[in-house]
Amino acid sequence: MRAGVPESETSVSIPSTARTLMIQGTTSDAGKSILVAGLCRVLARRGCRVAPFKPQNMALNSAVTSDGGEIGRAQALQAQACGLPPHSDMNPVLLKPSSDTGAQVIIHGRAVMELDARAYHDYKSVAMTAVLESHARLISQYDFIVVEGAGSPAEINLRDNDIANMGFAERIDCPVVLIADIDRGGVFAHLVGTLQLLSATEQARVIGFVINKFRGDINLLTPGIDWLEDYTEKPVLGVLPYLHGLHLDAEDAINTGQNVAAGEHTLRVIVPVFSRISNHTDFDALRLHPQIDLQFIGPGQHPPSADLIVLPGSKNVRMDLQWLQENGWPDAILRHLRYGGKVIGICGGFQMLGERIDDPHGVEGAVGCSEGLGLFDMVTELHAEKLLRQVTATLALEVAPVEGYEIHCGISTGPALQNCAMTFSDGRLDGAMSLDGSVLGTYVHGLFDTPRARDALMRWAGLQPSQVASISEIREQQLERLADVLERELDCAALFPGVL
Repeated sequence: MRAGVPESETSVSIPSTARTLMIQGTTSDAGKSILVAGLCRVLARRGCRVAPFKPQNMALNSAVTSDGGEIGRAQALQAQACGLPPHSDMNPVLLKPSSDTGAQVIIHGRAVMELDARAYHDYKSVAMTAVLESHARLISQYDFIVVEGAGSPAEINLRDNDIANMGFAERIDCPVVLIADIDRGGVFAHLVGTLQLLSATEQARVIGFVINKFRGDINLLTPGIDWLEDYTEKPVLGVLPYLHGLHLDAEDAINTGQNVAAGEHTLRVIVPVFSRISNHTDFDALRLHPQIDLQFIGPGQHPPSADLIVLPGSKNVRMDLQWLQENGWPDAILRHLRYGGKVIGICGGFQMLGERIDDPHGVEGAVGCSEGLGLFDMVTELHAEKLLRQVTATLALEVAPVEGYEIHCGISTGPALQNCAMTFSDGRLDGAMSLDGSVLGTYVHGLFDTPRARDALMRWAGLQPSQVASISEIREQQLERLADVLERELDCAALFPGVL
């Protein structure tokens, strides 16, 4: 019998040779990404060759891979948990929403087309081929594949041609663990309801449950666990505590938590939350710095006073430029600069700082041209071909190294680029710096991740920084913390028999 093939309509036997385990959630943000990252680290530090996998992801946070592709940011974090460079096979289908009804479709790391929701639903049979190809390549290289589902497997309207949850699990024949977030309330209803909405063979594939974000007296939860196990005839494999202060890359949702230092030596940073903001993980290194008060400012909120304004990346730069104008940011930015503040634009935010943005081919929507903020003498033209590459550079402000990545469709030209923001290791110039030194723009994501570059930018913005760990070091600390918790609270031996 192959691993995970049901012996009957209501039971399944999972032999110790099973090499793929899938984590599915009762809802979005139930804890799938974190659980997969933690299990990957648990296996990796036991010496196992393990890789993460997410068949289909919908997110505007992405990372550039070692093979020059693009995958979801969560899978890049999971790759780090495995001790691996990120690869496009770890997330073969990535959807990047460009409007409320349409998204850019990325297959094996490359953008292939823009589709609306109905057209993509019809395209999923083609996308499944890419998914299976990537999984086959990974399974030939690694001992274990830990798979993350998307959303919930009980979304009835999406079950036809499903490639993200049970459709994939049934196709490759793997066991599934369901995780639910008790902090949302109704955890038993989430688990039982999700299970009831699955087919008999899908129910049989579920080997147990994980309850996430529990806080309080576990003895008060025990009667509910006993009932759940009796009712479903499936075990609760672990109850994970609410991990206060766990800082790991968000898959898509913005973490608005702040880390504000006491006293007057605090750098105030504000970031507008565009309607199509992308790669907001660029700001994790700032958000976690003890001397920085970083605030994300949403629609309808008046921009507060700050030392530094950072315009983030965007999946639809002209639409988000309009959002910026509608929410009063141009006047706020000019006022901010008059009073000595600093401004940084990253990727799409950099493009907005120019004189105009042209989209003659309708790359991000309707063909047209938008007037920019006019802080740089440059224009940007959008092209269908997306530039994807990992980069190393030296910041122009100080001799400080930058390690990051480019991921954009536009090409900017103009006199402003002669006064660059940084120089790449291959001699190319990037970005721009205003002649008065108050505005900086770059195409490089991860601008603040390298401590020396982050500290140079903090000094430029007006604060002498203290020594703080890099974001990569923080990720490592948090992954180790997470793995410790999983080994203590989760029945890992039931998930990986004979290994843990």
